[in-house]
Amino acid sequence: MKRVHLFIHGQVKGVFFRAYTKRKAKELGLIGFVRNVDEGVEVVAQGEDRDVNLMLEFCKRGPTSAIVEDVEVIEEQPKDDLSDFEVRF
Repeated sequence: MKRVHLFIHGQVKGVFFRAYTKRKAKELGLIGFVRNVDEGVEVVAQGEDRDVNLMLEFCKRGPTSAIVEDVEVIEEQPKDDLSDFEVRF
């Protein structure tokens, strides 16, 4: 089990980044959330190591309309504080 906390920088707002991230997380069976923050997009993703790594690779690229310049990755201990993957506002 693995959990990452990501901060994605670049042209990542107004390009459906949150919607595509939620869709990808659901495909991978991850729990967590995605939301816009002042400096870009924040993602918390938790699940099997392989699936979290695939989410990280997705976030480094983003949807085709995004331009990802940098992804800050903070590895965290898995927690029992999440039950689904959601878009937060």
